[in-house]
Amino acid sequence: MNKKYELTDETKEIGGITLHRIRALRNIPRYGVKSGDLGGWIEAESNLSQYGEAWVSGEAWVRGNALVCNNALVSGNAWVSDDASVCDNASVSGNAWVSDDASVCDNASVSGNARVSDDARVSDDASVCDNARVGDIALVSGDAMVCDNARVGNNASVSGHASVCGNAIVYKDADYITFKNTWSSGRYFTYTCSNKMWKVGCFYGNGEELIKKAYADSELSGKCYEAIVRAVETIETAKSEANNPVNPVNPLPTTSNQPNKEKTND
Repeated sequence: MNKKYELTDETKEIGGITLHRIRALRNIPRYGVKSGDLGGWIEAESNLSQYGEAWVSGEAWVRGNALVCNNALVSGNAWVSDDASVCDNASVSGNAWVSDDASVCDNASVSGNARVSDDARVSDDASVCDNARVGDIALVSGDAMVCDNARVGNNASVSGHASVCGNAIVYKDADYITFKNTWSSGRYFTYTCSNKMWKVGCFYGNGEELIKKAYADSELSGKCYEAIVRAVETIETAKSEANNPVNPVNPLPTTSNQPNKEKTND
């Protein structure tokens, strides 16, 4: 086999594990790597496939049984460890971590200070960035985005064109709603139930702020967004009442337990 890279004698220890810096043995055009260029750090050749154009660069490192394969890239100061995998055309960059049995595949990206752990999966063209966390057996797929300080866990699936942002928490599919603007732009927008916030393009705010901004754009836009915001408020109220029923008050007047006494003549 014509190897793509080799382990150099340059090493460092992280958590008691010795990592080796890699050196390219051939050009990797996809990432502008030329033969002889130094890359990032891996524990063993089992961490980075010798096939395809997969690469580990900068100060990024891969250890344990983790695998980077196909055309994937791990760069910056990113970490991939345990039994995690980064494959296909996926990328993990910045200070991001992918650990445990998590996987990042297809054209997905994990960046910033994001964390993907447990048995979570990020696939398709989805992105997880900033300080977001995805864990448990959650799935982020399609063109979905999880960003800021958002949390996605349990068995939730954030898919399609959803944007889970701010401090939103999504632990089940019913924790967010995605809509499509059918009256003008055709773009998708998302409401997250935990923090009652809306993500519409570059806008992020509560319902009243969204309505105000929409009316400033146009009368049509204002009316359409207001209708959707009010509909969601009605749904949220119905859910709250169903989950927290109020005990009805007995409408009947109270009666005495004493028997009726008829007046008698002596």
